[in-house]
Amino acid sequence: MSERDFIALVDGVRHLVRAPIVLVWDRLNTHVSHKMRELVAQRKWLTVFLLPAYSPDLNPVEWVWAHVKHSLANLAVMALERLEALVRNRLKRLQPRLFSRIDR
Repeated sequence: MSERDFIALVDGVRHLVRAPIVLVWDRLNTHVSHKMRELVAQRKWLTVFLLPAYSPDLNPVEWVWAHVKHSLANLAVMALERLEALVRNRLKRLQPRLFSRIDR
């Protein structure tokens, strides 16, 4: 996604919620580019916090993907469809655990 794609998404959410928005972003190149900083600065209702350069403890997605990758280690998959099915299965198995963490 480009900077324009991200900002279009944020603008769309703003239109729906009609309230200030606070984003916590990782340091994906499109999140920290000069163009993105300009687009964010034009939106007084938007506040962006950037995660530190390497912060897996602060980014829950890192935990999810680490778990999925660990569960797939040492597998030899012959077809992309089979790998996709395995990843979907692992993610579905994680859902109850993820939602129980959110509800705390």
